[in-house]
Amino acid sequence: MITKFIKRILRRDPMERPTAVNRSGAPKRIPKKSHRIDPHLLSKNAVKVTHTLQQAGYEAFIVGGAVRDLALGISPKDFDVATNATPEQVQKLFRKARLIGRRFQIVHVTFFGKGHPEIIEVSTFRALLENAGDHVAESGRILSDNVWGSQGEDANRRDFSINAMYYDPQTETILDYHGGMADMQKKTLRMIGDPAKRYREDPIRMLRAIRFAAKTGFTLDPQTGAPIAKLGKLLHDVPAARLFDEILKLLMSGYAWAAIQGLRNAGLHHGLLPLLDTILDQTTDSKEANEFVRLALSNTDHRIQSGKTVSAGFLFATLLWPDLLKNWKKNIANGVSVIPALHDAMDETIATQSSGMTIQRRFESDMREIWSMQPRFEKRVGRYPYRLIESPRFRAAYDFLLLRCASGEKNASLGQWWTDFIAADPAGQEALMAAVKNESVNTAPAAKRRRRRKPKVNAPSETTPS
Repeated sequence: MITKFIKRILRRDPMERPTAVNRSGAPKRIPKKSHRIDPHLLSKNAVKVTHTLQQAGYEAFIVGGAVRDLALGISPKDFDVATNATPEQVQKLFRKARLIGRRFQIVHVTFFGKGHPEIIEVSTFRALLENAGDHVAESGRILSDNVWGSQGEDANRRDFSINAMYYDPQTETILDYHGGMADMQKKTLRMIGDPAKRYREDPIRMLRAIRFAAKTGFTLDPQTGAPIAKLGKLLHDVPAARLFDEILKLLMSGYAWAAIQGLRNAGLHHGLLPLLDTILDQTTDSKEANEFVRLALSNTDHRIQSGKTVSAGFLFATLLWPDLLKNWKKNIANGVSVIPALHDAMDETIATQSSGMTIQRRFESDMREIWSMQPRFEKRVGRYPYRLIESPRFRAAYDFLLLRCASGEKNASLGQWWTDFIAADPAGQEALMAAVKNESVNTAPAAKRRRRRKPKVNAPSETTPS
């Protein structure tokens, strides 16, 4: 009977077979000579958090994406710590610590240094929720995730094998529960457990799979990628704020263009950001629109990879610009004057987002300022250029203009004029404005000169007396 059962299992479609979950709870210990993590890439504050917890008698490890990046030789942007201490116990050990979250309660430990403050996120080992009752919805989505367990259970609960490794800075040892190091060597992104079930528990994992694959250059394991297209509709049940945060992470990952291509390949872009439907399905007739978005995302990726800051408002302004530009031209064609037509187009474009991911108002305000300044770049005489430069959003609007020029939407000479104006001294700025004024005079159509009519003079009549 057992043999027949095994044969029946093996005859199933391999996509239906769940990947293995480590039930033994015994991790593989990987010493320093094998993982070769550079200690200089570690956050001193993250090490301090693990040391403080261990000194207090708790287990504590750097975990997740930070371990993955360290093993790849990449300096992590964020450090997470996992421990068997409860959130309340963690909070008592640190002066600047606060509890956050309801569905997934964690502790943020803040450190203030010479630069920006660093936040170390500390989470308690989670238990398996196979029989969690009120903790899981009928669809399988986890409603509450504050049931504590062992480190082995916590590893089973994590999404991908490359994110289920625990690093102890004191012993410089990695605990690998699910073959994460082996998957990294094979450049494979593999879900722990049954992928379909894991996606139902948390649909955001589908977006995370795309983001991690783009960032690492890894290939999605066939079993991991297969259910995504079918289960993508579950993303519509995710709270809007959480969906926005995940999309923002994807766009600010430093590999946004590759990630968006991954969304298209997986069939996940529909309904998340309506503009992506047009750009990725290539239904737009404007080559400049596609080029504009590609340049914007490539520029964003380059800045992030170089360690420079990027404004989320600027990024969303670029993604929505082709749609806004189409609406703006339509309004002008319908007889609306330029500026009111632009503001109507802003409202219309932003309203389209209500059917998908809602952009937060603080970013919407930045977007509107950047957009509304674009027509003002055409005015390059008098006091207009000086007033524009004084605007708090000038630099972002100027960068936006340069993208429009680079994509072919605007003449490159306009962007070059503003580049020269910014760098020039007052005399040089006056000369640049004078050149624009002369150019407008020379290119203006010449007015026809009216021929002056001579007054009529009556010739002397033969009958007039002399």
